[in-house]
Amino acid sequence: MLPSLQVGPFTVTALTDAAGPFFSSRSEAFPDATTEQWAAADRLDPGALAPDGRWWLQFRAFAIRSDRGVTLVDAGIGPADGPAASWAPVPGELPASLAAAGIEPSAVDTVVLTHLHTDHVGWAVVGGARARPFFPNAEYLLQRAELDAIEDINPHLRSGVIDPLRETGRLRLLDGETPLRGGERVLATPGHTPGHQSVLVSSRRERVAVTGDLLVHAVQLLHPELAYAHEQDPALARASRERVLRLRKAEALHLATPHLTEPFIAL
Repeated sequence: MLPSLQVGPFTVTALTDAAGPFFSSRSEAFPDATTEQWAAADRLDPGALAPDGRWWLQFRAFAIRSDRGVTLVDAGIGPADGPAASWAPVPGELPASLAAAGIEPSAVDTVVLTHLHTDHVGWAVVGGARARPFFPNAEYLLQRAELDAIEDINPHLRSGVIDPLRETGRLRLLDGETPLRGGERVLATPGHTPGHQSVLVSSRRERVAVTGDLLVHAVQLLHPELAYAHEQDPALARASRERVLRLRKAEALHLATPHLTEPFIAL
């Protein structure tokens, strides 16, 4: 059975796509982290440290289901020829994970792309020269600020992902916080990239924040002030991270994380 959380009428399910080592050392990724901070992070998430000392990370998407439809948050690393093939352990297993969850690609009505890094858009569009949306009936949501910055983030994704979505009428650009048709809410959480976004699922006093790369390692969960080398605006990323983490002061909060060992973290 796939890991899931029930929040009121919503079922949030973690969908594994892959697991593998990061392309650089964690000390390069978090140059300001101290020995003591690493030790605390390793106690919290021992699975993120491979036996050879490399940073071992998960690659996940999340499905949010209710009687209003199915929302997918992010699209993993993709097939063998996907855009993340140069560094991630392709092919990913997202189609098999969807099948295990009982979700047909055609049943997904919304895909939220948290940002335009290759390990988050891999299954968005497939088919190579005959490119097509993998989720044929879905509206794909992206922050306008993210698309505006595509030349600085990943310019090749314009032809590989953005153009096919536009040509099929499947791309919708957002400007900041936006309610979704299923009752979830998109939060603008910029910093990792200019238009990074997360998704908040709420019911009464329970919340699940599907974080994208708002935080990518347990060391940032323990010390949200720590910058990640691949954040485009570290100060803004820190502010976004701290804003989401502050939600736990008022209500029960779970984080749904793509890259930590455990998909759900209760705060």
